[in-house]
Amino acid sequence: MAKIGYYLFVIPLSYLPLPILYLFTDFFFLLIITIIPYRKKVIEGNIERSFPEKSAKERRRIKIKFYRHFTDLLAEGVKSLTISENGMHRRIKVSNPEIMDELYNKGRNVILVSGHYNNWEWIVNGQDLLFKHKAIGIGMPLSSKFWDKKINERRSRFGMTVVHAKNYKKELDRRKDELKAILVLSDQSPGDSLKSYWMDFLNQKTAVLFGTELMANTLDYSVVFFALKKVKRGTYRMDLKLIAEKPNDFKWGEITEAHTKLLEKEIISTPQYWLWSHKRWKRELPHDIEKLKQEQREKFNSKFNK
Repeated sequence: MAKIGYYLFVIPLSYLPLPILYLFTDFFFLLIITIIPYRKKVIEGNIERSFPEKSAKERRRIKIKFYRHFTDLLAEGVKSLTISENGMHRRIKVSNPEIMDELYNKGRNVILVSGHYNNWEWIVNGQDLLFKHKAIGIGMPLSSKFWDKKINERRSRFGMTVVHAKNYKKELDRRKDELKAILVLSDQSPGDSLKSYWMDFLNQKTAVLFGTELMANTLDYSVVFFALKKVKRGTYRMDLKLIAEKPNDFKWGEITEAHTKLLEKEIISTPQYWLWSHKRWKRELPHDIEKLKQEQREKFNSKFNK
């Protein structure tokens, strides 16, 4: 069934011009704000906890704008399956590529970190076209083996290499003679609250994945945050900010705090572009959070001689 839908419906649709695809998702937008409100309770709860100072009317406006953006992402996601290299170049521009160029010239590998904000999927597809570094994407496989295979094939056609989170080191070792940029989206809900970094994020105690900071120190990779800005419908600008050229110079938690706060700043600025439908706050705050932080700090410092 998945194969039939892919070849007879999804791929033919993806060859349509993006403005035509937007017509389909415009209709879907009307459906989800009236008849079938997608994940309404999750979205409303996330927005209310994140913006307690806003009125009900203001929060409703964020929800409606999110639905508008979310349906645009559906059209752009379908288009990403067959978008051309020239099309990708037209739709994503990097405002300050010299940051990555300088790191490349210094022989530094990089972790590019951000969150599910604006069209992150196009960055997955197009990263290898934007920078000199070899693009590596780390993720978890989809539940459907067919869709996982096909989507990763499409993601890889411009040079991105997608690897499983559990065995990414094998791919890095295989490409040890290349300078690499690993793409990380760090705003998922962690699997274990006791292994998470806990901090204030959008007005609530939040478990944050510590993987970016741990990976940076383990591999000695520089860390660069990217903010994806929507210029207009279907067109984005990527702004880069160097967080850490040499991660070992930073104390425990500083890199995680930095990239999470930068993402928070983007969300507060234009909240409709974040993925509010995700169940982000699933983890309960540990009983003795200060003791946990102290243990995490000591373990980290011991491992990296800080």
